[in-house]
Amino acid sequence: MPARIRLQRHGKKGNPFYHIVIADGRAPRDGRFIEKIGTYNPIANPAEINVDIDKAINWLGKGAQPSDTVRAILSYKGVLFKSHLLKGVAKGALTEEQAEVKFQNWLSEKQSKVEAKRKGLTEAERVEIKERHAAEILVNEQRVAELNKKRAAELMAERNEVIAAATEEEATETEVATEE
Repeated sequence: MPARIRLQRHGKKGNPFYHIVIADGRAPRDGRFIEKIGTYNPIANPAEINVDIDKAINWLGKGAQPSDTVRAILSYKGVLFKSHLLKGVAKGALTEEQAEVKFQNWLSEKQSKVEAKRKGLTEAERVEIKERHAAEILVNEQRVAELNKKRAAELMAERNEVIAAATEEEATETEVATEE
């Protein structure tokens, strides 16, 4: 079986962290591997991916087959694009300098998109926190209003009871006074 480029799981339950490794296709997922070429942390937003591009291209050139997830990761980081450009250089369609310029342009665009997402997430988080805070204030104001209504009703009930008791005392006093 050919070599595979795949993920090797590490980390706690519910908190995965992966190493991107080159392994024999027959080896178990977290078993023996030939070489570690990077890491992948899916918990972070956006996901943190560190890949040694040169090693990955070297192994792809040797015929290593990436798993579906690793193929997506390598595509995201530009490894497959650079490998494609290097095949064009080998065929004579481009020079190495042209290929490197194309790759650097692609890399800078990708980096700006990632930074925009990261910035947008922090901005979105700020807006979400403000909205939650405003909703919380509204709920608290409603609770306070309900409590004030209940307290007012209780005070009115107590006042009516006191008035009723006072009128009863006056009525009994007037009865006692009239009997005398």
